[in-house]
Amino acid sequence: MSLIRLNKAQLAFGHIPLLDNADFVLEPNERVCLVGRNGAGKSSLMKVLAGLQLLDDGSLGVNPNTHIAYLPQDPPRAESGTIFHYVALGLAEVGRVIEAYEAASKLVEQDPSEANLTKMGHAQEAMDLHNGWQFESRIEETLSHLELNGDQPMAELSGGWQRRAALARALVQAPQVLLLDEPTNHLDIDAIEWLETLLKGFDGSIIFISHDRGFIRNMATRIVDLDRGQILSFPGNYQAYLDGKEEALRVEEAQAALFDKKLAKEETWIRQGVKARRTRNEGRVRALKQLRNTRSARINRLGNANMSMNQAEKSGKLVFDVEGMSFRYEHQTIAKNFTTSVMRGERIAMIGPNGCGKSTLIKLLLDKIQPQEGTIKQGTKLEVAYFDQHRLALDPAKTVQDNVADGKATVTVHGKDRHVLSYLQDFLFAPARARSPVSSLSGGEKNRLLLARLFLKPANLLVMDEPTNDLDVETLELLEAKLAEFDGTLLVVSHDREFIDNTVTSTWWYGQDGQWSEYIGGYHDAVNLGAQFYRPSEEVEQATVSEPEKPEKSASVNKPKKLSYKLQRELDGMPAQLEALEAEIEALQELTADPTFFASDPEVVNDKLKLLADKEQELERDLERWEELEALRDQA
Repeated sequence: MSLIRLNKAQLAFGHIPLLDNADFVLEPNERVCLVGRNGAGKSSLMKVLAGLQLLDDGSLGVNPNTHIAYLPQDPPRAESGTIFHYVALGLAEVGRVIEAYEAASKLVEQDPSEANLTKMGHAQEAMDLHNGWQFESRIEETLSHLELNGDQPMAELSGGWQRRAALARALVQAPQVLLLDEPTNHLDIDAIEWLETLLKGFDGSIIFISHDRGFIRNMATRIVDLDRGQILSFPGNYQAYLDGKEEALRVEEAQAALFDKKLAKEETWIRQGVKARRTRNEGRVRALKQLRNTRSARINRLGNANMSMNQAEKSGKLVFDVEGMSFRYEHQTIAKNFTTSVMRGERIAMIGPNGCGKSTLIKLLLDKIQPQEGTIKQGTKLEVAYFDQHRLALDPAKTVQDNVADGKATVTVHGKDRHVLSYLQDFLFAPARARSPVSSLSGGEKNRLLLARLFLKPANLLVMDEPTNDLDVETLELLEAKLAEFDGTLLVVSHDREFIDNTVTSTWWYGQDGQWSEYIGGYHDAVNLGAQFYRPSEEVEQATVSEPEKPEKSASVNKPKKLSYKLQRELDGMPAQLEALEAEIEALQELTADPTFFASDPEVVNDKLKLLADKEQELERDLERWEELEALRDQA
């Protein structure tokens, strides 16, 4: 039975139809990737499915037993309070009950007065009434699974860790359907691969928006394409979608050509002389009017960008010569005793976790900051074009065309003057859009504008810091093709594994204590050669996640405390919980030991074997937790 059904859905903002009599069905245990051009309406469709956006017409049907959780595109930057508080509120009323109990527990631990004990009693009653103990345990388990510290303030988290907290808030609701809008944004490669593993184990259906082709290939069981208001479904993997989409566009173009040929023939007939008008077939006239209306209503497919780069004369053969270079901040080593040479024409990707210093290393190479030890020598005749991931080169108050041409009517492309509006059309900015302020653009449009501005600058050294963010797949593939034509030197920082594989000749990998290792080839070539993604210790890499250091307390203050009420309650419930698990495992083991078991339905066999393995792992975790709680009790 389907979980979600969209029937003849219509949605438009202004004159642009985002959904035009669109149909969609989601079945159980699907992982559906929603793709489409920037501005096609993917995020709007997700909001419709989440119940946050009403349709103009048509219907949305959701199975009554289906709970939907939605992860929006942007991290929850404005949230206050702790991670636990933010995640608990995803459970609505139950979350508030858990929050009240947590607050009462802390009060009793600090001051076990009669008034505080009374508050604790009321909080316990509410927990019993709403089954809060089970949900509290689920929150703690989810936070542990996602490596989140529940006491950490949300305001201190980086974008990537805020995304983890938002994902925890969605998962803790135990939804049957998970809606994820660009879940890999703000995540480094290691976190993306971790997310893939997590979502593949999710017991439910997932609809996600992504432009990360590697993530799509590894995750999707079906591709849904939103194109000019229509929803087209392509079962199977990403390559099946690419082949099917190409064939669909070929058929569409052939049908449009036949239609236009027929319309031209009828237009010729209607314009014949007086004799033809006397004998005119009125039915044919009405048919012509219908043809005109149909042609007028046709929405032509948005073309591909037509990027071109202004290339400067060749640089010297040696681009960078780095000898024994070291640089560190107070709590982070960016590079230590780093030695390398970069020659003209090399294409290098820098790979490492968020915050390891990849952008700082670029600034060191470009002489924007000085190394603390060692030397960096630049080659001759370098002309640098720099793509900044923060888009600081764009003035949000100015129009698109003024950001590119600085108020002029023309730009210089390959030594020739060209009107700025014509140039911007190559980057898919219609004249009306080119006159709009940059502040009105989407993230993908801003990145396209930054590329349009960047490619006007004659360059033989191209530095690109996260160029793939928010770009749709078609524009991304064209960018790869243009970079392949670039005969200068390329430095790239990216978390898009497929983009790295398609554009670079070698990779630099961040390692322990700022050691950088070089591997020939792209991302997967390096992994095959033994490269490993190094994540600094929690204290260094997650200053955002670990608590600030506190002054050492005196012995009298540091004396052991008795087990808190919450932990004592958890410990008291462990024996019954372990007995129940052992009984389940014993029953499953007896079932699988039956000689006739493997003769039954293979799907049932696999499900039971997986359940047995999961229960055995759960028992192992619970035994470790029991030992941990008993150790804490013995220390008290």
